[in-house]
Amino acid sequence: MKLIVSSSKIKSKLKPTGKHVFKVDAFLDSAGVARKVVEYPISEKIYSQGGPAKGVKYIRKGAVRLSVVNEVGKEAVVAILGPGDFFGEGCLAGQPVCMATATAIAPTSILFIEKKEMMRLLHEEHALSDRFISYMLGRNIRIEEDLIDQLFNSSEKRLARTLLLLARYGKQGQPQKILPNVSQRMLAEMIGTTRSRVNFFMNKFRKLGFIHYNGGLQVHNSLLSVVLHE
Repeated sequence: MKLIVSSSKIKSKLKPTGKHVFKVDAFLDSAGVARKVVEYPISEKIYSQGGPAKGVKYIRKGAVRLSVVNEVGKEAVVAILGPGDFFGEGCLAGQPVCMATATAIAPTSILFIEKKEMMRLLHEEHALSDRFISYMLGRNIRIEEDLIDQLFNSSEKRLARTLLLLARYGKQGQPQKILPNVSQRMLAEMIGTTRSRVNFFMNKFRKLGFIHYNGGLQVHNSLLSVVLHE
């Protein structure tokens, strides 16, 4: 069995559709929402695995790495999030503690909404509720696809798909830049392989013109051909 990820599926999870998109930033910045904005420098922890789950976070700018550590101390990166992403939503489902560690991998601005306030907003503000539910469903689909990707696809395809998602694939006609703090070691943890394998495929992608380095790693839409190749 092989997983084929179409360009429309990747694009649908990274780019809002429709003419009238609910402006989450503008709404959450309104005076009627009880929230606070916290700025984090690179490498600072936003919360730690096992710490109390107090509220929902929304990324205004920057990037956040979610990672977990098992009982023997092995760490795995489970997600890289960017502007417009929510995280820490487990508290809404009754999780008392954080299931992962969230770390800023770029200068990051986080809007923090306490659990009680977020529950009120979701009940009273239907536009926000619709947007939040849509985001959560999209993220659940992404997690399922990640699991299938790990089970059935080669490490080369997994790396190509991860690069496209990190570059927020979908903008027409130009390569998209990936944050410089997303290292080859981090990519290896995300796709379940070794750093040497990631380095091998990155060099291959560069020689084929799928990626290039110009003030940071940039990903071309043509990399999708690796994901779609039988």
